[in-house]
Amino acid sequence: MSDGKTRNNPWILNKEVLPHSTDYAGVMWHGSYLYWLEEARIQALSQVGLVYADLSREGFEMPVVDLQIKYIYPLHHGDKVLIQSWPLQQKGPRWPWESNLLLNGQKLVAQAYVDLVLVKWDQKKMHLLRNFPSDILPAIKKLQNGPI
Repeated sequence: MSDGKTRNNPWILNKEVLPHSTDYAGVMWHGSYLYWLEEARIQALSQVGLVYADLSREGFEMPVVDLQIKYIYPLHHGDKVLIQSWPLQQKGPRWPWESNLLLNGQKLVAQAYVDLVLVKWDQKKMHLLRNFPSDILPAIKKLQNGPI
């Protein structure tokens, strides 16, 4: 899914496949990947000082408008997974993220590409924002530069 360009270090989230995320055969259910991708994004935001709950209280939301997941290898109950996430440069109103899921931190088991948009609720009306507000832009730049 990557365009081959050099990327900064990824944001990392470690997970374990738990029983509630699997089907009757102990294989991770495909929808569970979505929870992990969202958790990885929210955790990365918090590491640069943007708490998603605070953004929501201020009227901001970041809905998913496009999602692609390439499932390469199944995950099973008890597997340890490392999720690498890269927030990419904003493209118009879209803010793309790429993620790799690695079994035991090594074997690529899934790749995801998610497009978000930033919206602001104002008096019960939603406004699509084409640019990040200036007060959160420094944190977004830190996020895109990756962890140090």
